[in-house]
Amino acid sequence: MKNYRFDTKTIHGGINKKNPENALNPPIFQTSTFTFNNIEHVEKVMSFESDDYVYTRGNNPTLRLFENRMAELEYGKGAVAFSSGMAAISSVLFSFLKPKDNVIVHKTLYGSSYSVVTKLLPEYNVDHKIIDLTNIEELEKAIDENTKLVYFESPSNPDLSIINIKKISQIAHEKNIKVVVDNTFASPYFQNPLLLGADVVVHSATKYICGHGDVVGGVAISQNNDYIQSLKFEYMCEFGGVMSPFDAWLLLRGLKTLGIRMRQHEENAMAVAKYLENHPKVKKVNYPGLESFKGHNIAKEQMNGFGAMISFELDGDLKDAIKFVESVKLAQLAVSLGDCETLIELPAAMTHRGYPREKLEEFGLTETMIRISVGIEDKLDIIEDLDQAFKCI
Repeated sequence: MKNYRFDTKTIHGGINKKNPENALNPPIFQTSTFTFNNIEHVEKVMSFESDDYVYTRGNNPTLRLFENRMAELEYGKGAVAFSSGMAAISSVLFSFLKPKDNVIVHKTLYGSSYSVVTKLLPEYNVDHKIIDLTNIEELEKAIDENTKLVYFESPSNPDLSIINIKKISQIAHEKNIKVVVDNTFASPYFQNPLLLGADVVVHSATKYICGHGDVVGGVAISQNNDYIQSLKFEYMCEFGGVMSPFDAWLLLRGLKTLGIRMRQHEENAMAVAKYLENHPKVKKVNYPGLESFKGHNIAKEQMNGFGAMISFELDGDLKDAIKFVESVKLAQLAVSLGDCETLIELPAAMTHRGYPREKLEEFGLTETMIRISVGIEDKLDIIEDLDQAFKCI
């Protein structure tokens, strides 16, 4: 395919032949299995001499188109679609880690990712080291002979830490250590970790890739096609975390407007962040687009924009924070992010409640931290909604 620009690739990427009956949109191949012409055909397909299909758990035309499109958007050689973001993350972690290995992770992760690293992996004799990856020296000190993987989000959830993907990748690769980046907060529109040196990028496709709050899905992308084939057939297929054809079709539809949505998301988020930064009831605002934010300069270097996720610390106590999130009218109190609607939550009580209480405090995830996924409503309506909520505390 011609090297089209991003917005064109979200609509036309991954297509290598016409749709059946010359349909403008790809069909949903809603089938569990595929038929063969004869046993010779079976042999060719099952020995990978043909790229025809066998069973939807292994592959499906609708899923393949979604995977191909995501691979193009993230500059990978291939992708694997999963039934959820956590299915993608867990499968990738297990694909790299074996008993007696250890993984280094950033101190702030999505709550379920943190649980996999700290609770599930140890059951398989895989250790972990939780450090501040914004401090390169901490990584250099943490690496030992058993370190096989560095895993992090950038921007991270929920404090928006910006981690230098290029530097982390260089240091890790010198020690033959793989790097996996969760790019959910940025989306492929604002950041491409594979171009910065990461080995694998993962997304919760539920979020910005979908954009409409009606799909749960995940995807992993790499520039190593052999790894992608292994991830698909040894982990996705065997663990069974397959995406449904209908969900893949919905994600293809969501991708068509990704660029348009992300531009509006970011414009709104910048306005909201500046409003919060100047509000007397706010102690601190975490948003990469603000010059006052610690990771602003690195974000400018490795991102094409700053995204639409914000967290801030309320100048008050837990009761004030609860009152605030319960007082919004336009924004919706909910976990998840990346939808057209503005969503608001208390990480310590919601998405990150799986962290031990002492770790929440140690990692700066205070009980008065509020996270906002800024939607694409009119930015003035969003700000006015927050303003009236502040007046309630």
